[in-house]
Amino acid sequence: MTDPNPEQPVEPTELQHTPTATAQGPSRVAILIAEALGTFLLVLGGVGSALLAANFGASDNGTSLGIGFVGVSLAFGLTVVAGAYAFGPISGGHFNPAVTIGLATAGRFPWKDTGGYIAAQIVGGLVATSLLALIGSSNPGWFDAAHAGGFASNGFGELSPGGFGILGAIVVEVLFTAIFLLIILGVTHPTRGNPAFAGLVIGLTLTLIHLVTIPVDNTSVNPARSIAAAVFGGVDPLAQVWVFIVFPIVGAVLAGLLHRTLLDRTRR
Repeated sequence: MTDPNPEQPVEPTELQHTPTATAQGPSRVAILIAEALGTFLLVLGGVGSALLAANFGASDNGTSLGIGFVGVSLAFGLTVVAGAYAFGPISGGHFNPAVTIGLATAGRFPWKDTGGYIAAQIVGGLVATSLLALIGSSNPGWFDAAHAGGFASNGFGELSPGGFGILGAIVVEVLFTAIFLLIILGVTHPTRGNPAFAGLVIGLTLTLIHLVTIPVDNTSVNPARSIAAAVFGGVDPLAQVWVFIVFPIVGAVLAGLLHRTLLDRTRR
């Protein structure tokens, strides 16, 4: 991991480097703002598409103008691609507390900087859902229905789109967050990665994860996304949100340890 060289353009790839605030590079404030903006974009686009567009125009005869699961999955992936290329050169483009912790576990990000990143990510996510709630408040009927439906929160049991229980949610969050981190760590590796395409690969991976797991627990793999939605989802989503904080982090830590000990040959 090296600091961005101001004399050489840095490829806009998520997690490629550990930005350091110096006189020649972005300030610490700019780095944290970039993380907040990237997470804001992810939550606004992903959760916003689930709330506003997924079931738009649905009728009793089965027709709908909505984008459905596929559209929501693409929305999450596209926001990561856009954020990686827009804000990745400034902050590294984590946009996810599990990613930050997984990178630190793998030795690719300093532990001392994790607290600031996570705080910025949570703030960015909360601003996004607050603005979605503000938009929804202009249509009281819509807002009441969105709140009653959990505001696109993650959940299990009665809150699972497909009725899956807590075990299914735990396995999904650990397994798919670990897969997500292994892809990130591989594609952004300083010697073996492909910087030009890393942001695209990461975004498509997140799309794939959503395509598989939305029916199980509405897909988290990102505690900031889960917290942001649960705040407006009501008591039940808030009571379950701990699962979507703890187990994505567990998956990320496992992936970081696996990559650091078995896959990162540069450390041998």
